[in-house]
Amino acid sequence: MSSRRDFFKTAGMAGGAIAAAAVSRVAMATLPEPISQQSAGTMPPLPAPDGQAYNPVVTLNGWTLPWRMNQGVKEFHLVAEPVVREMAPGMKAHLWGYNGQSPGPTIEVVEGDRVRIFVTNRLPEHTSVHWHGQRLPNGMDGVTGLTQPAIAPGKTFVYEFEARRAGTFMYHPHADEMTQMAMGMMGMWITHPKVKHPLIADVQRDFCFLLNAFDIEPGSYTPKIMTMLEFNLWSWNSRIFPGIDSLNVRQHDKVRLRVGNLTMTNHPIHLHGHEFMVTGTDGGAVPLSARWPEVTTDVAVGQMRQIEFIADAEGDWALHCHKSHHTMNAMGHDLPTMIGVDHRSVAEKISMLIPDYMVMGDKGMADMGEMEMPLPDNTVPMMTGQGPFGGVAMGGMFSLLKVRKDQAPGDYSDAGWFNHPPGTQAYEWTGTLPASAHSQDAGHSAMPLMQKPSTDVEVQVRKPQASSAQHKH
Repeated sequence: MSSRRDFFKTAGMAGGAIAAAAVSRVAMATLPEPISQQSAGTMPPLPAPDGQAYNPVVTLNGWTLPWRMNQGVKEFHLVAEPVVREMAPGMKAHLWGYNGQSPGPTIEVVEGDRVRIFVTNRLPEHTSVHWHGQRLPNGMDGVTGLTQPAIAPGKTFVYEFEARRAGTFMYHPHADEMTQMAMGMMGMWITHPKVKHPLIADVQRDFCFLLNAFDIEPGSYTPKIMTMLEFNLWSWNSRIFPGIDSLNVRQHDKVRLRVGNLTMTNHPIHLHGHEFMVTGTDGGAVPLSARWPEVTTDVAVGQMRQIEFIADAEGDWALHCHKSHHTMNAMGHDLPTMIGVDHRSVAEKISMLIPDYMVMGDKGMADMGEMEMPLPDNTVPMMTGQGPFGGVAMGGMFSLLKVRKDQAPGDYSDAGWFNHPPGTQAYEWTGTLPASAHSQDAGHSAMPLMQKPSTDVEVQVRKPQASSAQHKH
């Protein structure tokens, strides 16, 4: 965390300090302290204040923004600024975000709260904040040029409105979105119900995270903002596996996951070992009659999906995007498929010129996760992460739901790897194998070869009869 003194010490930007803001110096002295966070770990939830009973959220690899009460109004301070985000051990990215991180901190309030958000711009260009999905006065909607003037570098603007509807929302710029969202400017907003809601259940664990994507070439630090489709880093809260923390819960806990998507494509989020219900969107709670059990739900661009389930099965269960390339880290898009190609003789000649050259991809890509080959600085392997039995061969949008019967209530610490009870784990067969009915060699076709047709083939040709009308002409 940074102190207020440190903040003002480094606040100068684009020819003007934050004191030269859109609010007066007197008002600036009364601003809530701008809290900053640099750790890439999952921070503990922020406890609910006295008089407000709700289960606070846990932001995966993120944190919740502190606030202060000022004459009945909850006040927050967001600082839009360049940040350095560790995406995984061994790789950092130069992004834009809020309060020291990308994504920015989660804002957590209660339905009916009056909120006031001070937004200070420390970017090299103007910005704004759009409160995605909120019902609020038009002038607070945060669309630069349409509902407000832009927040110039070094200026501070104030947004104030009532949190009218319980649910999960997002915030992001509506100013030079192509640049600012591609650079990582986004965050989550949670509004808890004030009273018991018939469609919003009580849960013991409540997690939230954003889906985001970057195009950062191996060895570089800054995203390419002009990319439209071919991103190479698919991330949760600007983290890539194995840098994404696990979601640690107690067996039989009711668990809620809130997932927001601010990438350029959809993401089918898949959970192993459990069925869930989609209970909410950024439009509100889903009626009971519209819910059905699922194991995968698609989260489209600009959408939020809220899923709930009972974590009744112990184990280390995969949670990931089901688009296969989204569970890989930085990769090239133009690599040829070399499966089945014997290029040992060529590799031998190349290695005489390039001693570190090695054959890749002739048997598939799984070995990439464990190859000890030189990589550019600030680059992580394409498929990485180690499990208790070897390489997981995953990257990108991948994490684990760790369910333990002895996890204490409210304990979000990692319990380590699951100890499988005897007889509940796949194992190698060491007995004899029955002979194949069609092939004695693994890898050969299991289908009989097509027989060539006989040269003596009788063909009958039937010509269509001309109609009576045709005979008349």
